[in-house]
Amino acid sequence: MRGIRSVAVKKNKTKVSAAPAKAAPQLLSGDGKRRCHWAKSDAMVRYHDEEWGAPMHDDRALFEFLVLEGHQAGLSWETVLRKREAYREAFGNFDVKRVAGYDKKKIRSLLRDARLIRNRLKMDAAVTNAKAFLEVQREFGSFDRFIWQFVNGAPLTHKNWKSAHPPATTADSDAMSKELRTRGFRFVGSTICYAFMQAVGMVNDHDEECFRFAELNRKA
Repeated sequence: MRGIRSVAVKKNKTKVSAAPAKAAPQLLSGDGKRRCHWAKSDAMVRYHDEEWGAPMHDDRALFEFLVLEGHQAGLSWETVLRKREAYREAFGNFDVKRVAGYDKKKIRSLLRDARLIRNRLKMDAAVTNAKAFLEVQREFGSFDRFIWQFVNGAPLTHKNWKSAHPPATTADSDAMSKELRTRGFRFVGSTICYAFMQAVGMVNDHDEECFRFAELNRKA
């Protein structure tokens, strides 16, 4: 991308492990729209319809998802989604400069907040990642410019996932994970990175029969 030092991204053939057949998109009563099979509860339907897979370029939003995906590790996304407003309150609406300044006393107070996922390693990582995030912004001008290089600045559409679940990792998420770790980020394994890519629209992994698949492709 122009005006910034590019990260060398080695392009390898995407790794896909054997997976069971993908569940067909659901036809939810009421609006008649077909959705990805995981969009079942009201909260997940709203998230599916309004956010998941839509390209995000705002650094505040990208930092939010970086933190939330890291805290989700080992848990369901719906669990995190239901705690999202509490996280926004606790992390100053994901003001990265504010979070980077959190000290041990602040982290201890967050670990006492029953509304949050009270895992010390994840809380420490959020602060560490905020500091690393600021370093990336200083180097590249924005985190957005840095992170979207891993898909060459445009969303990927994986039509070949039609007969199987999307993979947990790809060569792109492997490269992202490696680079983020090199820069001091934590809780950024390849699986977390791929979930982040799906969430912020770097890849369109909606089922082809889901109404959002076509919507997002038209906007790309």
